[in-house]
Amino acid sequence: MNEEIMDYTNATESRERDVAKNVKELGTEGMGPKEVEEIFHRLHLEGKHVHRLRAADVLQLTEHSLESNEFCAEEGLVMSFIQKLLKMDYMARYVKAKQINKQHNTPQRTIDIHEDDGDIFKEMSFSNEIMTKTDGVHQMDIQMAVFHCADGLLKQLMVTKLSQCQYALPLLVPDPFTQQIEFPLWTFRQINKSWKMRNNNNEINSKTTPVYKAETSMVSFFRFGSVSSSKSQLMNSLINEKHNTFFHRNCPGSSRTRVLMDGVVEIAWFCPSGKNADKFPDCVAFCNLHGDAGDHEKQLEILTEMASVNVVLLPQLDSNDRSAAIIRNLYKNSTPLICLFTKEVSTVTETRKGKYKIGLKDRNQSDVSEELRKTINDCLSESSSTFRLEDVSKHSDIRVDEEDDADCRRGREAAQQMMSLLEKKDLTEIKELILPHQGKLWHQWCQKNKELHRPQADDLEMEISRKHTEMKKIRERQHKSDISEFIKFFIEQMNSNAANKMFFLKWLGILLDEHTSADLSALHHKYDEKWSTVLKLKENNDKSKKLNAEQAELERLSEDLQAVTFGLEHIMREIGQIYESCSSVKKNKKDLQFDFSSLPSLAAEMMISGFPLELMDGDAAHVPVFWISAVLEELIQKLGDQRVFVLSVLGIQSSGKSTMLNAMFGLQFAVSAGRCTRGAFMQLVKVSDEMKTQLNFDYILVVDTEGLRALELAGRSTRHHDNELATFVVGLGNLTLINIFGENPAEMQDILQIVVQAFMRMKKVRLYPSCVFVHQNVSDVTAGEKNMEGRRRLQKTLDEMTKLAAKDEICDVECFSDVIRFDVQKDVKYFAHLWEGSPPMAPPNPNYCENIQELKQTIISQVSKSDGMMLIDLKDRINDLWEALLNERFVFSFRNSLEISVYRKLERQYSKWTWSLRSTMMEIENKLHNQIENEAIHEVEETELQRQLKKTSGEVKKSMSELFEKDKDKDILIQWKTSFEIKIKELQENIVRETNRKLNEILQQRDLKKKIDGHRTHHENTLLEKSKELALKLKDKAKDEETLKKEFNLFWQESVNKIIRDTPSTKHIDIMRDVKILLSDIYESAPVDHCMVSRNIFSVPNYSGYVQLKKTSGFTAHRGIKGAIRAAKEKLGFLNNHSLSLEDEAQIRFLVTDVAQQTDTMIQSFNISKMGYNISCIQQLTGYIKARVREHEEGQVKYMFKNEFFNDLIISICKRSTKMITDQHRLFREANDPVIYVEKKREEYYSIFQKHLHGATSAAIFGEIICQKLKEPIEQSVYKKTARDLADEMRSNCESLNGNRSNLEKHILKTLAEEEDFDKYTNYIHNPRDHFKSFIRDEVSQYITDKFSVSVLPKMKENIELLQQKIMKAAHESTEHVQVNRGDVGLWLKSFTQQLSDVLIFSEKDLSGVKHDDVDDLNLLENVIRQELPTIMSDISRRFNTKTFPVKLDYKERPDELLTDHFCQCCWVQCPFCYAICTNTIESHDGDHSVPFHRVTGVSGWSFRETTNLCISICTSSVSSSTESFYPNASDDTVLWREYRQGGGVYADWSITPDLSELPYWKWFVYKFQKDLEKYYNKTFDGSGKIPDEWRKYSKQEALESLDKYI
Repeated sequence: MNEEIMDYTNATESRERDVAKNVKELGTEGMGPKEVEEIFHRLHLEGKHVHRLRAADVLQLTEHSLESNEFCAEEGLVMSFIQKLLKMDYMARYVKAKQINKQHNTPQRTIDIHEDDGDIFKEMSFSNEIMTKTDGVHQMDIQMAVFHCADGLLKQLMVTKLSQCQYALPLLVPDPFTQQIEFPLWTFRQINKSWKMRNNNNEINSKTTPVYKAETSMVSFFRFGSVSSSKSQLMNSLINEKHNTFFHRNCPGSSRTRVLMDGVVEIAWFCPSGKNADKFPDCVAFCNLHGDAGDHEKQLEILTEMASVNVVLLPQLDSNDRSAAIIRNLYKNSTPLICLFTKEVSTVTETRKGKYKIGLKDRNQSDVSEELRKTINDCLSESSSTFRLEDVSKHSDIRVDEEDDADCRRGREAAQQMMSLLEKKDLTEIKELILPHQGKLWHQWCQKNKELHRPQADDLEMEISRKHTEMKKIRERQHKSDISEFIKFFIEQMNSNAANKMFFLKWLGILLDEHTSADLSALHHKYDEKWSTVLKLKENNDKSKKLNAEQAELERLSEDLQAVTFGLEHIMREIGQIYESCSSVKKNKKDLQFDFSSLPSLAAEMMISGFPLELMDGDAAHVPVFWISAVLEELIQKLGDQRVFVLSVLGIQSSGKSTMLNAMFGLQFAVSAGRCTRGAFMQLVKVSDEMKTQLNFDYILVVDTEGLRALELAGRSTRHHDNELATFVVGLGNLTLINIFGENPAEMQDILQIVVQAFMRMKKVRLYPSCVFVHQNVSDVTAGEKNMEGRRRLQKTLDEMTKLAAKDEICDVECFSDVIRFDVQKDVKYFAHLWEGSPPMAPPNPNYCENIQELKQTIISQVSKSDGMMLIDLKDRINDLWEALLNERFVFSFRNSLEISVYRKLERQYSKWTWSLRSTMMEIENKLHNQIENEAIHEVEETELQRQLKKTSGEVKKSMSELFEKDKDKDILIQWKTSFEIKIKELQENIVRETNRKLNEILQQRDLKKKIDGHRTHHENTLLEKSKELALKLKDKAKDEETLKKEFNLFWQESVNKIIRDTPSTKHIDIMRDVKILLSDIYESAPVDHCMVSRNIFSVPNYSGYVQLKKTSGFTAHRGIKGAIRAAKEKLGFLNNHSLSLEDEAQIRFLVTDVAQQTDTMIQSFNISKMGYNISCIQQLTGYIKARVREHEEGQVKYMFKNEFFNDLIISICKRSTKMITDQHRLFREANDPVIYVEKKREEYYSIFQKHLHGATSAAIFGEIICQKLKEPIEQSVYKKTARDLADEMRSNCESLNGNRSNLEKHILKTLAEEEDFDKYTNYIHNPRDHFKSFIRDEVSQYITDKFSVSVLPKMKENIELLQQKIMKAAHESTEHVQVNRGDVGLWLKSFTQQLSDVLIFSEKDLSGVKHDDVDDLNLLENVIRQELPTIMSDISRRFNTKTFPVKLDYKERPDELLTDHFCQCCWVQCPFCYAICTNTIESHDGDHSVPFHRVTGVSGWSFRETTNLCISICTSSVSSSTESFYPNASDDTVLWREYRQGGGVYADWSITPDLSELPYWKWFVYKFQKDLEKYYNKTFDGSGKIPDEWRKYSKQEALESLDKYI
């Protein structure tokens, strides 16, 4: 915050002269510029008059704030003073600087004690030593130096804390450089004083008032000249003889010189307790002018003018003294005057009315004090004058800080302007008028929200929809409420860029308290009286109408108290509700000048500035999660996603929780009896930069709560609310302070049972907070034995409470340490009484402050060992906890978003690790495949594959280790470390095993292929040789080009015809014809055209038509009475012709899916692209399918399959596989059908023919032949490599494919909604794996189309260039190799092919029929290859397009198949109710199956029993119901949805967490495709399955947006 700061410049000579005029005598109390500068220098405060100390700086968690030393270096005095003061430790004034004595004498030998000539006068003399010791800084100089250097906010905080320490406060303060007197009125604004007085009827009246408004008597003390007695010490004896309210010369830390106190006036108040022992019957202000009053005329003038009694100290009367005239005037003045003479011996004497003298010489101080007290009381009883602090500002020639500081002044003016809007308004109605959004409507919404989360109705989804509608209507009514001018003004002020925001907020709080304090006080008094009356009537067992009337009046007073309580938290609550209502209806309010989305920013700014934010609305007992989430998101925007440690506190009401937190961190939670904390508040404590490195935290978030067992204002206590609150804050906190007050066992037992239950719930949902018990107000905290006994008792009670709570929570634990890590020796702290003496004059107990410091150090120790949470995680945790609490069954309902988020992060990493291993293995497989085809290797072993995978495997292990050991969420991740290490190991073994299998199949097929490949090579090479012969024959015969061409074509045609005659051509295939033939052979009675009318088994709604019951199953449609009863019910459950249970359907669907997957694998293993297709492929498929169907029937199932099942399964699988088989066979034909492959070679061979004709050398021709032979292998290699690279790129860059399985599913659902194709939806619902494959295929195709020119083509060209470089390198090195070894072309060819065997399928056998013995110029051969190769590469590049991969590559080598293999190695288990697919990335994962959100069960065909009515239930809604039930396993016995796991089998394997949110996606789908669903399932959405009208309101856009929210 920018603050306007007075510019104190360095002292100039002229100012020194001015100061010198005001300082007549610089002695022990004098002050000069040099001394002032010296003090600021010694305290390291130079320049701080300009660049002020800020409150924000000292409220950080620093190393100083953790120290509690009595001694420190001078440079640490200021921070030690401030930190002690912040925690209300009055020992702040007694911190001493470490002194260093420098002795200039030579050390003397120690005199032996036996020597008898010792002389005390010599040995004890100081004359032979020269000591130089700098006087310590006077304690009041430290205080005043800080005061002068503090900004306005820190000054106010400092003075408020001084007041809490029962210290005197600066009232008039001369500027140390200019001597301008300042009245720091602003610093008093947050101080209240309370006291009790007896009236004439001896009744005690209480009074609490802001100190600046208090009207009291005032007694002023001052002195003239130098006196031997201490004025301040004498004043202390009048106020509190046990406490040094005013610092005096005999206090520890006082020194011979003080620099900054001369001329300062301090003020303190005596507040009576209403007891006879009170020193004064009413509140009295005491003012103390420091220094010689004769030197400070202005201060003296102000004090004597406003005082009720003047008390002056002087040595003796002397008419020649320079102060004689002043004393004479005081004597003549009507104000009572008491003169204290330090050099006179006299008891109190009244010289005239109101004028007294008392001698102090040789007097007992207590006697003097008592005489003075009586005299002052006598004077006050006669005086009618009163003193108001605010009136001091009326004096001229003094500076008032509030007026002088422009920011403070403007902040006050704005706050006053805002408060003027409350004038002439009834306080009990004021909130209803100006804060309408948080009143009845908000409370109604909260009630509806609780009802929504605890549904009771039978028509569950209808009831949920009704509640959502009602809640929306309430929000709309909220939205229509006008924003009051009061709130508008506040928002405008906070949205302005003014530097006075902090002052505005402070002023507003002050003025609101002032506005409501009188009424609150009166209402509390009335309430206390009425409560006493009700208690008496209850004690007398009075059940009359009078009791009812008194209780009704108590209720009314309670409501009035709530209505009158009005603070900043209510303003922010109103803004929160304005935001939530606007957010709900998705539009701005007409009278809001700013966009509602900016409102959370205001609250975030306030939190950063140190203001608490209401987390739980104490009046509505509700957490406004939308508002809180928005504020935390804004905090993240402003601060970044900071790491926070959450410290929460629990305890009974008025047990000192807020006081403890305020003392510990210098916070400002409300602590007065009239303003007990309601709900929960959170406040940020910044961790200083130097502490961040030690703690690894940016902030501590402190959560203060209302008291447990808090009597509501009408006298009701709610155990349920206590349990909710305790569970909420315990779940939120990384550490919870359990605050116990006093030693009442019954009270302690009550709170402990609540706390233990909360911790037990955390254990069950895998949250592991820690706790520290703080036992406050213990009589003797130093008694070790007593504390040991107390700890033993606490441990025993905790263990007893644990056993009780274990019964409620159904948890197998015996003692508290089974629930949470707890050490009774370390985690229990005993606190002394807060006050040292009896309030209201008692200062805080230093032992209490010491206990606070010890607790703080314990907390910081815990902080340093914790990982805390990020702000984004805190937002989710708040939401999760509150959502679970709303659902009553916390453990069952809790959804740990942080854990889910961390697991998803782990899944994403797992996906990267597995892809890394797979992609590496693909490269290894490709290399070895090439080597096998080139006959470079003849066997493949798993050990070799593992060796080649070792490097990537090591990198994956390292990455895993770093994630589990160094990630910010490592404490959460650790639970999955072992299982994921096992999964990665298993995956690695699987891909090695699978690759080994595939490569060995290729090895086996290689021998079978030799004949096919040999034929082709023979034909090619024969053509080459014959074309060479023709060229040589025509070489010497002069013919034109056209004639030569004709000759070649004639030769070519004859040769090709011969090849065709010798080699049968590869025919086109008809898969379905073969299927028909085989089925006709299997089932002779089956019609030949059955496949034309067969059903697609992958899209049937159910399988009941495919089965018949086994005769021995005992399964009948009705079972006696139960069957009849069941027929009369309309309970939720799946039933189709009484044939198949839900489990039966799931088993068959799994069989169909698994058979389809396995047959896909079989087809891949046939290697049709290399071996060709024949009917034996279909025979193997049908054989496998038949075996699987028989195996299934022989299992523990109640049914047999009809023939139609087998037929439809075969036909459906073969239809689906037709394109794959046909495409692969096409590749085989193109490679092996002589008509096709020979024709492709015509132009290449003609080129070689021409070279022979024109007399080219053997080397040149052989070089071209090599290049032509390389063309196809190069093309295949480049396409395969580009496909792998493209798959790798899409894993990183394609939005739908760059995450985990959940992310992929989200994009699938979005695409389905965009396309609105019902057939695709049914395929997705019933055959998710197929749909996933189809989606990935489409994504790859689209990506290639969209990115072809910018990514795909450049990638391909890059691979071509790399391969060209490898080929040329191999040619060059082969040439060198031959030259070194004096070899021939055969050696060259061997070396050349061996070097390329890893990257190309190209070997010596490809040239086995080509004569090359006469090639002797190998350099020329190399040059020819270098010249010809670029042309070949350009040709490949030119022909590359978006359709290349499906046309040129085998299925298993295409990028979509590579990605499908990767993504489909996951869990495919479907929810037994709604068919939602488990989104776990790991196929056989540990733990339950789960999905981000479930579907409407009717989508999967669920219907109500004995009806054709499709269900509209959603799993996550149904499990929250206490009445909904279903029939598992076609049983007649129902199971409650909320206990769905008791259904056993598939039900027990799923985790379904209650979720009553709107879930628009599937509701939109059901409404959009209602007719399609009804037609597909031959059922309707009628009766109990009628679609709620609310579902029809969801738009596609809302459905799409909901996916981003839930996934």
